[in-house]
Amino acid sequence: MSAAKPKLNLAVQYAFKPETVPTRHQFRKWALAALGCDAEVALRIVDETEGRELNRDYRGKDYATNVLTFPLEDDPILIGDIVLCAPVVEKEATEQGKSLEAHYAHLFIHGMLHMQGYDHENDADAEEMEALETQIVTKLGYPDPYRIEKEVEIING
Repeated sequence: MSAAKPKLNLAVQYAFKPETVPTRHQFRKWALAALGCDAEVALRIVDETEGRELNRDYRGKDYATNVLTFPLEDDPILIGDIVLCAPVVEKEATEQGKSLEAHYAHLFIHGMLHMQGYDHENDADAEEMEALETQIVTKLGYPDPYRIEKEVEIING
């Protein structure tokens, strides 16, 4: 007998919506792939101004970042907010030579894992989180999001 699939209530808010932003259906698919328990998630797609304000106000860092995660509660179900800054996501995908869809998938999965308590504050935790991200992303049919970084490590020894 297999474990029951987690239940997900996903609200997607488009404060900024370029044509290239994935659909709610895609975000839902990615969230379910990363989810280990029932959850209520609000995803907000923002521009650089709002992304910068949120990063400054909540993390003390005065720049727009790709993804912010705000876990609010974890009992009896996981509840939280994830913010994706569309212009930053698009810029990074171009700079890193990744498809935009794959980069959105990776960053949203990254945020979902943060909601579930994963972090990358030290090397061991980062290695665990990155391995899980890679497993989920590749299972969904996207390339390893850390492939380029791993290749550079191998070259540099």
